[in-house]
Amino acid sequence: MRATFRNLFHTFNVAAFFRARHDHAVSVARWTVMLVPMAIAVGSLCAAFLWSLDVATRTRFAHPWLLFLLPLGGFAIGLLYHWMGKSVEGGNNLIVEQIHEPGGGIPLRMAPLIFIGTVATHLFGGSAGREGTAVQLGGSLASAAGRQFSLDSAGVRVLLMAGIAAGFGAVFGTPLAGAVFALEVLAVGRVEYAALVPCLVAGIVGDWTCHLWGIHHGAYHIDYLAGTAGELLVDPLLLIKAAIAGVVFGLAGLAFAEANHSLGGLFKRLVPYRPLRPVIGGSTSIPPVLPFCPP
Repeated sequence: MRATFRNLFHTFNVAAFFRARHDHAVSVARWTVMLVPMAIAVGSLCAAFLWSLDVATRTRFAHPWLLFLLPLGGFAIGLLYHWMGKSVEGGNNLIVEQIHEPGGGIPLRMAPLIFIGTVATHLFGGSAGREGTAVQLGGSLASAAGRQFSLDSAGVRVLLMAGIAAGFGAVFGTPLAGAVFALEVLAVGRVEYAALVPCLVAGIVGDWTCHLWGIHHGAYHIDYLAGTAGELLVDPLLLIKAAIAGVVFGLAGLAFAEANHSLGGLFKRLVPYRPLRPVIGGSTSIPPVLPFCPP
């Protein structure tokens, strides 16, 4: 009798083991089917974005007079967002909100709007970084993929973070930094360990895809030797300097974020009509035209 119970227990144990392995394999296959195509799409879009950005920058340098059209370009971009982009006006903040509390999702129109807006801004000499574009391109495509697969809130959050990792890794050529950015920067103080592998895979696939399209990033070489060959030495003075610099950079970033938030709110109250805001900003960015003075 005891042997019979032992055999039954062993049988159920083996069945449970194989059932768990089967469920794990199905989950891995499902996430692979979602992640890889999404990361390829994000990497391809980022490749097109970087190529367009390069063309716009070279065109502006070849035709310096384009700088004087910055207010007009700003008005066109502001009008485009006013007509079609009210639902995505939150930009990066909208994506962060959806990561923390998934709700209505991120409209797919965010991708073409931020694509056109950033390229046009560079064409007319405006100031626009690439990190925000990378986050919004990856987040909007990931949100669209999440809707196609009918994911729950936890799945949508992981897929959004993976999309951001793919976009960041592709735009800057840094898949590991993209994964860390998606895991930690958007959720300060904690790490979403369930998204660790998806973010890393998405970052690598996005970066590889961008390279396959023939887009290359700048290579930076640092001539610093910590010790002799085969040794791993750490300079205490360098660590102290890096720690102090980290504190200073953090405080500067905090001051900038708070000032940006406060001044942005004040500017919105003073200029309620959205398309007019980039016109004012673009007008103040144009240098004065000096009279020609022969030598």
